[in-house]
Amino acid sequence: MLETSARLLQLLSLLQLRREWTGAALAERMSVTERTVRRDIGKLRTLGYPIHASPGIAGGYQLGSGAQLPPLLLDDDEALAVALGLSAVSASPVSGLGEASVRALTKLEQVLPGRLRPKFAGLRTAVTRMAAPSAPVNPEVLTALSLAITERRVVVFRYARHDGESSRRVVEPVRLVDTGRRWYLVAWDTARQDWRTFRVDRCQSVPSPRERFSARPLPARDLAAYVQKSITRSPYSHDVVVRIHAPAEEVAQLVPPNIAEVENDAGDTLMRFGADSLDWPLMHVAALGFEFEILAPPELRERALATAERLTRAAAEQTAGAE
Repeated sequence: MLETSARLLQLLSLLQLRREWTGAALAERMSVTERTVRRDIGKLRTLGYPIHASPGIAGGYQLGSGAQLPPLLLDDDEALAVALGLSAVSASPVSGLGEASVRALTKLEQVLPGRLRPKFAGLRTAVTRMAAPSAPVNPEVLTALSLAITERRVVVFRYARHDGESSRRVVEPVRLVDTGRRWYLVAWDTARQDWRTFRVDRCQSVPSPRERFSARPLPARDLAAYVQKSITRSPYSHDVVVRIHAPAEEVAQLVPPNIAEVENDAGDTLMRFGADSLDWPLMHVAALGFEFEILAPPELRERALATAERLTRAAAEQTAGAE
């Protein structure tokens, strides 16, 4: 009996993981016969799970919208509370919990009873969140990307570049990265034949799944660091490096990870980031309130001297006027 229950839970987990499974694929993953799979599918149906079966060679099993939630042990109000909470976290990322909440929401919405779906949709529409510094993201886009990553499927979507131009993108998605303020997608762009980092809030349509793809060598072992470098340094004209005479822990609290890379340097802090203008780095670093040294580029030191002279003259003129 215990073995059967464990097998049913494994089968349910597999059905939630992928949009559709063939009987042969399920049998292979579970190391059982297709006859056992059919029998276990029947048992899950008696527990209230609507599992659809399509005949033929290309047919398979698909988990439909649930009629009840027996194994989750949630009543209607609890199910709504969990779904709304996960939806809120997905739209306004909480560092470290964002991607997990998307996966959980994908699974929960698949088995949410039909009688609760209008209530959930109504509550999500009625609740308005105050503006926050994070970029708003459509949870449907996140769930679609998360599912495509899990199933290793090519996706197609409309994407707005930083200059506002819209284009159709066909990509192989491999990872969602949450910076705490924005979501980014790491994917292989099939048209450009190269790795790209996409801001998920700039997706103008819900990604549509296409054929499966084979895994490629990743652009970096640490994809979070890869995304940070691509959004803070790679797109810009100047690569800025400064040494700040303050502990890295203090600097990191003032500098978001999507602005600059921050690392400890023998008690000081090395901060690296990109900029198209040399004026903005001076303003940003000076506003931190710490002593600092400019390590690169050399033009930034020249700009700092010129700015310092200009500020000194302005202060001197103000003092002279006051006398």
